Amino acid sequence: MTTTAPPIRVLIVDDQMMVREGFSVLLNAMPGIEVVGEAVDGRQAIAQVAALGPDVVLMDIRMPELNGIEATREIVAADADAKVLVLTTFDLDEYVYQALRAGASGFLLKDASALQLAEGVRVVASGEALLAPTVTKRLITEFAKQADMPRPRGLDQFGELTERETEVLVLIAQGLSNGEIASNLFVAESTIKTHVSRILVKLGLRDRTQAAVFAYEARLVTPG
Repeated sequence: MTTTAPPIRVLIVDDQMMVREGFSVLLNAMPGIEVVGEAVDGRQAIAQVAALGPDVVLMDIRMPELNGIEATREIVAADADAKVLVLTTFDLDEYVYQALRAGASGFLLKDASALQLAEGVRVVASGEALLAPTVTKRLITEFAKQADMPRPRGLDQFGELTERETEVLVLIAQGLSNGEIASNLFVAESTIKTHVSRILVKLGLRDRTQAAVFAYEARLVTPG
């Protein structure tokens, strides 16, 4: 007898009612996803996460009271299980980069299709990072070019990575999934999962999104 997995619980955070209602309708129509609440700003989002315990938070960036970056930072610090998926209108948005550094697990453009939105929620809920090889790489590399890049967290521990772990880290930053990395390196996907776990532990990072940001900030990946 098979058991049905519980639905992915989603909180939608946006100061525009039409956006919240539109995403709510789209996601509730998708199998395995349930919208459990909405919030109009960052402060309300933090309270709703504490009250509802969603699996995924769809987070707008520009909001009154408390913006999505600060809200993401507080949510991630308070609830290690909540995954934040940032919503943005522009694919080259400095605020998105800041949100990734704050602990967001990825981002989506607001004009994403219903299927892309649902897939993004599922990817993030599963513990993967939403790092498309095109848009996200373009976003991160743009800001990796800046001369005043912050010193990446975990840099002191970088020397503890093995040569293979460093290779995997670079491929993560290029937007490859575990399966794609496994194919690229001709090893089992389970082996890549082990490497990713060790990388995160050694560098003291939350997830593979932060690992990708680290790789760009540490100049392991050439911008462009």
